[in-house]
Amino acid sequence: MSTPRFKKDKEIIAEYESQVKEIRAQLVEQQKCLDQQTEMRVQLLQDLQDFFRKKAEIEMEYSRNLEKLAERFMAKTRSTKDHQQYKKDQNLLSPVNCWYLLLNQVRRESKDHATLSDIYLNNVIMRFMQISEDSTRLLKKSKEIAFQLQEDLMKVLNELYTVMKTYHMYHSESISAESKLKEAEKQEEKQIGRGDPVFSIRMEDKYQRRSSVKKIEKMKEKRQAKYSENKLKSIKARNEYLLTLEATNSSVFKYYIHDLSDLIDCCDLGYHASLNRALRTYLSAEYNLETSRHEGLDIIENAVDSLDPRSDRQRFMEMYPTAFCPPAKFEFQPHMGDEVCHVSVQPPVNGELILRFQQLQSRLATLKIENEEIKKTSEATLTTIQDMVTIEDYDVSECFHHSRSTESVKSTVSETYLSKPSIAKRRANQQETEQFYFMKFREFLEGSNLISKLQAKHDLLKRTLGEGHRADYMTTSRGRRNSHTRHQVDSLRRLWGAVLLALPVLH
Repeated sequence: MSTPRFKKDKEIIAEYESQVKEIRAQLVEQQKCLDQQTEMRVQLLQDLQDFFRKKAEIEMEYSRNLEKLAERFMAKTRSTKDHQQYKKDQNLLSPVNCWYLLLNQVRRESKDHATLSDIYLNNVIMRFMQISEDSTRLLKKSKEIAFQLQEDLMKVLNELYTVMKTYHMYHSESISAESKLKEAEKQEEKQIGRGDPVFSIRMEDKYQRRSSVKKIEKMKEKRQAKYSENKLKSIKARNEYLLTLEATNSSVFKYYIHDLSDLIDCCDLGYHASLNRALRTYLSAEYNLETSRHEGLDIIENAVDSLDPRSDRQRFMEMYPTAFCPPAKFEFQPHMGDEVCHVSVQPPVNGELILRFQQLQSRLATLKIENEEIKKTSEATLTTIQDMVTIEDYDVSECFHHSRSTESVKSTVSETYLSKPSIAKRRANQQETEQFYFMKFREFLEGSNLISKLQAKHDLLKRTLGEGHRADYMTTSRGRRNSHTRHQVDSLRRLWGAVLLALPVLH
C-alpha cells in the first residue's frame, strides 16, 4: 500500500496566498466599481443639468425647437449600454429610467411659459448640481469606511496566515520529537536485549552496562517530556488555527453579504430622494403649465415613484457579479498527516477551552448590548437624514397664478427654495447629521465585525465541547478509564451543564 502524499508547507502557503490574492483583487475592483458608479451618476446629473438648461432656452422659443432637443439627447444615449439594455428588456437603474422617460416626454411638449423657463434655470438645475455635489461627498466618506473595512479584513486574513504558520511549526516540532522518542525506545530495547547472563559478566562490565542503561533511560525520559510538551503546543496551535479559521470565514461572509450592501446604501444616501424632489419640481411645473400633457407626465410620475435605492443597488451588484460575489470559504489544511480537523477537547486543554467559552459568552453579551445601542442611535440618525432629504418642497403651483406679474413670479421663486440663508442652514444641518451618522455607522460595523468573529468562535466551541463531553461519557461507560478519569469526566459534565444553563442570555 503506497504512502499517502501530504501537502508540503510551501504548497499550503501557495494555495492560501493565491486565495488571498484573489480577494485582494476583488477589493480593488469594488473600489473601482464604486468610483465608476459615482462617475456615471455625476455624468447623468450633468446630462440632466445640460438638458434643463437647454430646455429653458428652447421654452422661450416655444415648441418649435423641442423636438430638436429631444433628438439631441436621444442620439447621445443611443450608443450607451443603458440604451441597449433599455431596448432589450427595459431593466434599468431607476434614475436612468426616469431620464429615458423624460426624453420621451419632451417630444410631446408643444408650448412654453416664462415661469417654466425660470423654474428650470433657477430651481431644477440647482438641485441637480447639489445632488452631484452630495454624491461626490458621500462617495468619499463611503470609500473611507470601505477602505477601513477592507483593511480590517486583510488584517484578519493576515492573522489567519500567522496562526496557520504557527500551527505548522508546532506540528513539525511534535513530529520531530515523536521520531526522536521512538529512536530512544529502540535504543533501550536494543540495550535490554543484549548480552550475556548477569553471572557471566565481570564486575567492571556490569557497572558499565548499568551506567549505559541509565543514560538511555534518562535520554528517553527527556525525549518523552519534550514530545509531550511539543504535542501540547501542537494541539493548542491547531485549536487556535481552527478558531481563527472559523472567525475569518465569518468575517469574509459578513463583509461580502452585509457590509458591501450597506456601503452601497451609504453611497446612495439621499440620492434617490433628492432626485425624486428635483423631478417632482419639474412635474409640478409641467402639470400646471398644460393639463393636456397629463397622460405623458403620469408615465414619468410612475417612474419617479419607482425610484428605489434597494432595487438599484441590486441591479448595480448584478451588473458587476465578479466584483461582489463572495469568495469560497477557507478550508482547514491538515499538516503532514494530521487527521484531526476539529477543536480538541481532551485534557489538558478541556478546562482551558471551557474557560475560554465562558469568557466569550460574557464578552458577547456585553458587546451585543453595546452594539444594539449604537445601532439604535444610527437608525434614529438615519431617520433624521431621510426626513431631511424627503421634505416635500417641490410644489411650485403658486408660481402659476395668472394674476401675478413676471416680477412677482421671480420674487416668489427666489423667496422659496432659493432663499440662501434657508439653504445654507438646511445643508449645514444635513452635513452635520451625515457626519454623526457615518461615525455611528463606522462604530456599528466595527462592533458587529467583532461580534461576528467572537460569535463564530463561541458557536464552534459550544458544538465542540458538547461533542467532547459525549465522547468522554461513551469512553467512560466502556470502562476504558480509571476512577481518576471518571472523576474528571463527571466534573466536566457538571461544569458544561452550568455553561449550557447560561446560554439563553445570548439569544
